Amino acid sequence: MDSENKLPQDQEGSALDAMEHQGSGMAKRLATFISGLVECMCFAGVIFGWASLVFVLKDLHYFEDMCMSAANQTTNQTDCSAQDEQLSLIFTIGSFMNNFMTFPTGYIFDRFGTTVARLLAISAYTSGTLLVAFSTAATAVILFPALSLLSVGGILLILTNMQVGNLFGKHRSTVITLYNGAFDSSSAVFLVIKLLYEQGLALRTMFLFMSACSAWHLVRTFFLMPRHHIPYPLPPGYTYGMSCRRRSQSYRTYEEKRRPSSLDEGQDSGNLHPDSALSEENATTKGHTETTLNLKEPAVVSFWSCVFSQLFFWHLMWLSVMQLRHYLFIGTLNPMLIQLSDKDASLVSHYTNAFAFTQLCGVLCAPWNGLILDRHKRGQKKQGISQGVPDSLADLRSCVLSLLITVLQCIAFSICASIPVLPVQYATFILQVLSRSFLYGGNAAFLAIAFPLEHFGKLYGIIMGLSAVVSLLQYPFFSLIKGPLKEDPFYVNIGLIILMLLALVNPFMVWRECRRRQKEQDATHSSTIPVLTAEKSGLESSI
Repeated sequence: MDSENKLPQDQEGSALDAMEHQGSGMAKRLATFISGLVECMCFAGVIFGWASLVFVLKDLHYFEDMCMSAANQTTNQTDCSAQDEQLSLIFTIGSFMNNFMTFPTGYIFDRFGTTVARLLAISAYTSGTLLVAFSTAATAVILFPALSLLSVGGILLILTNMQVGNLFGKHRSTVITLYNGAFDSSSAVFLVIKLLYEQGLALRTMFLFMSACSAWHLVRTFFLMPRHHIPYPLPPGYTYGMSCRRRSQSYRTYEEKRRPSSLDEGQDSGNLHPDSALSEENATTKGHTETTLNLKEPAVVSFWSCVFSQLFFWHLMWLSVMQLRHYLFIGTLNPMLIQLSDKDASLVSHYTNAFAFTQLCGVLCAPWNGLILDRHKRGQKKQGISQGVPDSLADLRSCVLSLLITVLQCIAFSICASIPVLPVQYATFILQVLSRSFLYGGNAAFLAIAFPLEHFGKLYGIIMGLSAVVSLLQYPFFSLIKGPLKEDPFYVNIGLIILMLLALVNPFMVWRECRRRQKEQDATHSSTIPVLTAEKSGLESSI
């Protein structure tokens, strides 16, 4: 009798422990999400605020000796084109490293997990900020390794943070694009440095403060991030990070009893919290469906088959041409503003601030792309219920609209950037931040949707690395503008607009791939109907 009374009490205690753990688990997930958003917004992509930092570096006389050596002796004006080229080269190499090193760092992330990758990121980022802090006009060349280290550290930070989207199920695409928007907005950090510098704060002090923030990165690494990876779909009872107190034994036992059946069902259904009643029904019918249809077992797709697919190639073209346009615009913004303002320093400072302020809106613009993906995906899934369309195909269909909108935004941005009128650049800045936030958020979301999740880190790394090779063209384009074109970028801008038409091929190829998969699905579905009918007849006759 006592044992019978004790059993319900133990079960009730286990249930209470489970509810308590779910509440604390949700709080931890929100803390992970918010702290990751702050990390991406304040640290990950700071090098893309280069135009604001250039203003400070010129005021501190970095590479000014090149201006003196290139001075025109017949007039009182000083030619600083060699200084501009050197500063542009620093950004070119830094942005190249931002992308090219993504492949080896992505491999490290996939192979060794989150903790190792983040420790490497923190080491690189701290080294970069310290090099900038202790640089002077006499030692300006150390900006080359400094910007490269900031790039590598920043891209590793966002790479390890994008998996946080797996914690939020159906809002996964929105979280991924939001983090990429925060990455874009982090370029405004150099604007803050510029404004504080104009108020009298030393550049060294500000970068030493950024170095000290590494302690916060370390705390987040060990307490709010997993040691390896966050799985998707998320298994029930999933926990991560170090904890100040241990879980109760009753909850651990409760979860261990639930996990085997729940985990299998979570992987089949793709839901974050599967319903227990549905799990029992699926368990009883699973044997019949697997023996007849055999459609639930996905084919194993190798990494290299993903890399050499047409889908990956055209997505690489889509990313490369638009990224080249953005990098060239950021790298040449300062000399362009100097030319359009007739070397009016106050106007250059004003428009530089305006550009940096618009970058802050990246974190607000990027979720729009995620909302387009998630809302369109839900519509595709509702439509696909009656047509037997799998979730993976509905996800891929949702990417077509997002990819197309991103290309059209970038073309509009390039057209405005080609107009040599200073007030028009306000529109250019707005379209640039819209296009860039859609570009990187859409890229990460597409790779997570179109290819197996276990290859995400490597695929993200290799596509960013290959696109980095294309981005090296920005320096010869800059030299072409400064030299033969006599600082007139009109023909380069027109050539880039034509080049961007290649990016329109990618959404068409994704749409065609969706049609091909739909036809295969329809053919497979129609071929299994007679088998199901025969099995049903056999069961009825046996009864």
